[in-house]
Amino acid sequence: MASSSALETLSEHRCYGGVVGFYRHQAESTACKMRFAVFNPPQSRAGPVPVLYYLAGLTCTEETFMMKAGAQRTAAELGLMLVAPDTSPRDVPLPGDSDNWDFGVGAGFYLDATVEPWARHYRMHSYVTAELPALLARYFPADPNRQGIFGHSMGGHGALTIAFKHPQYRSVSAFAPIVAPSQVPWGIKAFTGYLGPDRSRWLEYDAIALVARTSAATRRPALLIDQGLKDPFLERELKPELFAAACEAAGQPLTLRRHAGYDHGYYFIASLMDEHLRYHARLLA
Repeated sequence: MASSSALETLSEHRCYGGVVGFYRHQAESTACKMRFAVFNPPQSRAGPVPVLYYLAGLTCTEETFMMKAGAQRTAAELGLMLVAPDTSPRDVPLPGDSDNWDFGVGAGFYLDATVEPWARHYRMHSYVTAELPALLARYFPADPNRQGIFGHSMGGHGALTIAFKHPQYRSVSAFAPIVAPSQVPWGIKAFTGYLGPDRSRWLEYDAIALVARTSAATRRPALLIDQGLKDPFLERELKPELFAAACEAAGQPLTLRRHAGYDHGYYFIASLMDEHLRYHARLLA
C-alpha cells in the first residue's frame, strides 16, 4: 500500500473486505497538490487487479463517488480497483476560479488548458491519463494492462474523450455524459475559458468530433451510456441523440439506454452502478 513520503495517506477505511483510502501528492502535471481516492478490493492481496477510473462531474471532489455511488460491494465481489481523482486543481487561487460553479474549481473538464492563467495548473487530461496511472502502478496493485474508465456528466465527457484518445482503456461507460461540449453552454463556457476562442482546438476534447475520426482499427469496444429522462439538463446540455447519431455514422458500437423517471443525480447513478461495474469486469477479465 502507499508507504512513501511522496504519497500522503489522508485516511483509510475497511470496506467489504477491502480498503477505501484517500490520498494526496504533489502533481507535476498540475503543479499543485492533488487528491484522489482508491478502493482496493480484497483480491489485490493476491496480486494486481483490474483498475477502473471514475471521473466525477461538476462541483464534485474525489470523495463524491466513494461516498454516494454505492460501488464498493460489487467491486469487492468482482475484484475491481476503483480510482476517483478530484475534478480540478485546488488551492492555486486564480482570478475568477471560484466565481461560478461550472468553471474553475471543481470544473476542470478533463482537458489540458492552453490559455493563461489556466494553462499552468488546469491540465487534468495529462493528470488522469499519465501521472495518476503511473502513481497507481508504483504504490498500488493495479494491473496497467487492464484499465477501464467511466464517469458522470462532465466526467462522462472526460471518460469518452479520454478513451477515444488513449487505447489503453479497454472498457468505457458513462452516466448522463456531456457528449457535445462544443455545442452546449457548459462546454462552450469551459472551452472558451480554458482553450480560447479557436473552435478547432475544442474538437480535441469533443466526443462527437473524436468518434467521427475513428476507423475500423481505432474503434472502441461497445460503449455503454445511461441517461435519465427526467434529467433537467437533458435537452440543454447533454443531447445524447447527437452522440448516438455520430456513433452510428462512424460504425462505433454503442448501447444508449434511456430511463424514465430518473434525474441527473447519484440516486440514478447508484441504481445502475452494479450493471456498469459488471460491464467493465467482463471487458477487463
